[in-house]
Amino acid sequence: MKYSVIIVAAGSGSRMNLGYNKVYYPLNGVTILEQTMKKFESDIRCTQIVVVTEGNDYKQHTNHYNGKIVVVRGGDTRQESVFNGLCAVKEDVVFVHDGARPFVTASSLDRLCESLTCNDAAILMVPCKDTIKVVENGFVKETLERSKLMHAQTPQAFKTKLLLECYQKAFTDNYLGTDDASLVERYSNANIAVVEGDYKNIKITTKEDIK
Repeated sequence: MKYSVIIVAAGSGSRMNLGYNKVYYPLNGVTILEQTMKKFESDIRCTQIVVVTEGNDYKQHTNHYNGKIVVVRGGDTRQESVFNGLCAVKEDVVFVHDGARPFVTASSLDRLCESLTCNDAAILMVPCKDTIKVVENGFVKETLERSKLMHAQTPQAFKTKLLLECYQKAFTDNYLGTDDASLVERYSNANIAVVEGDYKNIKITTKEDIK
């Protein structure tokens, strides 16, 4: 199965306090973004890597180009950035991945591809380890049943036409989702398959994540 991947890397990374986009931080001598991209470059099923980022930043921090890579300008929100990337996608299946998640494994990509052979949407998830409570105005209102709770990760994988249609409906409604799957949940009847993720597939958000 061939697929395109959108790597979302347009944020400022303000919580890292670097003064520049965190995806260009050199982790063990190689930028976070390049490490993320290499996971997809090494997958022969991935025919196109759409990097959504500021073009000048990309040129300043990396000379990483090859025939798979397309650089697309980001939007004011993550949702706008993904949509910009979607407009450049060429394959019928698209993965959407955070540029700051360089630890995704080949086995996770294998499981997503396998799921997309019989589903229109699939996302990586891991069971929640902690007790989650609903809090209102500084007080606990209820405790959620942990056995039903899972952490969503990326990549999230979709049939391209489905995701594009849901994005277009969201923009019409001025609806801002928390992730790509939330738009598919809201604007389609497609079932979203849960695929086993990996606890190591963290999103680098603060400096503590790289220590």
